[in-house]
Amino acid sequence: MSNALGETEIEVPIETFPIHKEKDPSRQASRLPPHRIVLILIGLALVASAALFMRWDWLPQYGGLILQGLWRTIWILVVTVVLGFLLAVPLGLAQASGPAILAIPARAFCTVIRGTPLLVQLWLLYYGLGSLFPQYPWIRGSELWPYLRQAWPYAVLALTLSYAGYEGEVMRGAFASVPKGQLEAARAFGMRRFTIFRRIWLPQAIHRALLTLAGEAVLQLKSTPLVATITVVDLYAVASRVRQDTFLTYEPLLLLAAGYLAITAIIVFLFRRVERLIPSKLG
Repeated sequence: MSNALGETEIEVPIETFPIHKEKDPSRQASRLPPHRIVLILIGLALVASAALFMRWDWLPQYGGLILQGLWRTIWILVVTVVLGFLLAVPLGLAQASGPAILAIPARAFCTVIRGTPLLVQLWLLYYGLGSLFPQYPWIRGSELWPYLRQAWPYAVLALTLSYAGYEGEVMRGAFASVPKGQLEAARAFGMRRFTIFRRIWLPQAIHRALLTLAGEAVLQLKSTPLVATITVVDLYAVASRVRQDTFLTYEPLLLLAAGYLAITAIIVFLFRRVERLIPSKLG
């Protein structure tokens, strides 16, 4: 093709330039990054060395106890995270937009919980309330006494309050970060307050706080070994018992670390799935 000045233009197919070639997404997805390959090789080497050079003949004897401790750890984690989140939502909402009569106690609760060690809170509930309840005959004669005399209700209560205290601050920031214009527009359309909260405010706040909630759930898992200090037999308590009975140190601790890593991987996977679903379902 020639232009007005007589110069000749040569048309070159665009496919000849490599920059315009589309990469095959299936081939890209099938390739693992180099750092992951290195981590996998290191993990396989550690597993092989642990299997070859360490003692694992005690596993059949303590296998049932380990499964019980693992189940109790997961059960405590799930219950306290769910109950703690249900308590954190009103705590965050009260601090974000509630009246002073609700905001001040909610802020004081979160400050006390975040400012004191979880171990102290756990011992105050177990050795404090647990020692007061037997002094009242009407409590000892009630239907709740078979549960109040055990340690796990105090563990669940302490971990729930701890999670709620931290997540209350997270939800406060999440509620405050939702644009006010959306809430005002919903009011202008005649939506009720509860409908605005359920369909607009709460879903967007959860979506903003989801990454932090996942991190706090992992931290909650790491806090569960403290329940062993009040005689709750969780995964950490089982590992301690194995160490005391067999005089082995590294093997029970490595098994304990592997159990926590597996649970952490499940937590991360579940929160990533929820993160993908929330924008399309609730956002």
